[in-house]
Amino acid sequence: MLKVGILGGTFDPPHNGHLLIANEVLSTLQLDEIWFLPNQEPPHKKKSESISNEDRLQMLELAIGGNDAFRVETMELHRQGPSYTVDTMKMMNNQYPDHQFFFIIGADMIEYLPKWHKIDELIKLVQFVGVERPSYSSQTDYPVLYVDVPALDVSSSMIRDRVKNGKTVRYLLPDSVIQFIEEKHLYGT
Repeated sequence: MLKVGILGGTFDPPHNGHLLIANEVLSTLQLDEIWFLPNQEPPHKKKSESISNEDRLQMLELAIGGNDAFRVETMELHRQGPSYTVDTMKMMNNQYPDHQFFFIIGADMIEYLPKWHKIDELIKLVQFVGVERPSYSSQTDYPVLYVDVPALDVSSSMIRDRVKNGKTVRYLLPDSVIQFIEEKHLYGT
């Protein structure tokens, strides 16, 4: 059985924190692959209206390039409406019956688990893997495996703000993603 970690998000833009989390979970849990799952419409937050799905997808492909254990799964980009994890995991379990899935979430989402759409059904479909995030609690009554990840307090919104204000994002993003942002004049560059 193939063991696959799922890291969902807007990836607007994908940053080194995403890559660090994916790599640490892959290694610690001895998974076979990590699938990056860009959302179409996350139910808990709004994605940037100015960045197309194609640009987000291209940045994600650039960010994970060179790591054979990482791949992009575009399932949610092809659906309309909110990207509920329960619906995605039903589809994945049906499409890949020989895979065991581990859904990676940060401590901010661990706190939010009681509010997830159909959470009681979802916990039967996938194993949650929690990673720490500064200033969030990781306490929950739901079954979550925990993986220690070195702290890298970076977020996509912080990066968007830095780019918009002309500040450096070097070492926060892969160089290939920085180059793409500059070439496409994204986030106010």
